[in-house]
Amino acid sequence: MDPYRVVFMGTPDFAVPTLRAMHEHRCRVVAVVTNPDRPRGRGRQLVPSPVKQAAEQRGYDVLQPRSGKDPWLRQQLEALRPDLLVVIAYGQILPASVLAIPRLGAINVHASLLPQYRGPAPIQWAVINCDQQTGVTTMWMAEGMDTGDILLQEEVAIDRGETSGSLHGKLAEKSAGLLIETLRRLASGNLSGKPQDESRVTFAPILKKEDGRIDWSRPARCLDCLIRGVNPWPSAFTFLHGKRLKIFFAEPKESRGQEIPGVVLEGFPGDLDVATGEGVLGLKEVQLESGKRLSAEDFLRGCPVPPGTILS
Repeated sequence: MDPYRVVFMGTPDFAVPTLRAMHEHRCRVVAVVTNPDRPRGRGRQLVPSPVKQAAEQRGYDVLQPRSGKDPWLRQQLEALRPDLLVVIAYGQILPASVLAIPRLGAINVHASLLPQYRGPAPIQWAVINCDQQTGVTTMWMAEGMDTGDILLQEEVAIDRGETSGSLHGKLAEKSAGLLIETLRRLASGNLSGKPQDESRVTFAPILKKEDGRIDWSRPARCLDCLIRGVNPWPSAFTFLHGKRLKIFFAEPKESRGQEIPGVVLEGFPGDLDVATGEGVLGLKEVQLESGKRLSAEDFLRGCPVPPGTILS
């Protein structure tokens, strides 16, 4: 399908549907660049990235430089003489010297509607901020972080109850289709970039474990978005009797009156309702430190939490 010599650059499972789509559409992928194998698990055995595994299954040559600034990478790319780089969730900063190698430039696929959510965690922050829609963008790469001219975009609805994990899968598939359409239009001469509106820029900084901590003074609706946005990682949490209590799913409810935020309320058997700064949050699935992940009903059977208990 594609007349261009392409080097694909990506690392996590988010990038795999795009590589798979390029293979199915017979794009001329001359090499795949991904991060080095990482030690995982108790035995700390080296494990290849999802992109490396997908690339080797399809017979592509794989390059694993130590970083995007590795001189060896530049030498390899120069020898390959690519027309394009296709970059999706590679996880390394590419210097101008690398971006200048391909004849036509470098196309990046980003999981937001740029210029919203520039940065490494656009999927999580869209859910955390209670957005109703997000999307994917293809753009020409520039030296700044997600600053290049926009090529194509596609909107994706954030469904009620959506977690960053479920949205991740939807956006990964949309990214694959949008990249193929971008390459088609580029080959037909029907593609031009549009500068980003700098007045509309927002950022999506990398998440830390502490970002999952529940502040019970916030509204229940916002806490529900936070819980879903940090699911599966880093997970929302609070403390029960000094032990970390992870919260995987919750449901906002109407307020029952003036209650101290964080206090456990009287409820039906099996309910674990907590007062917030505005409304009530019904905890649906939790996990106490060193325990199993359980429904609130099952959790309360083994660990009763009487009304008046304070979560902190």
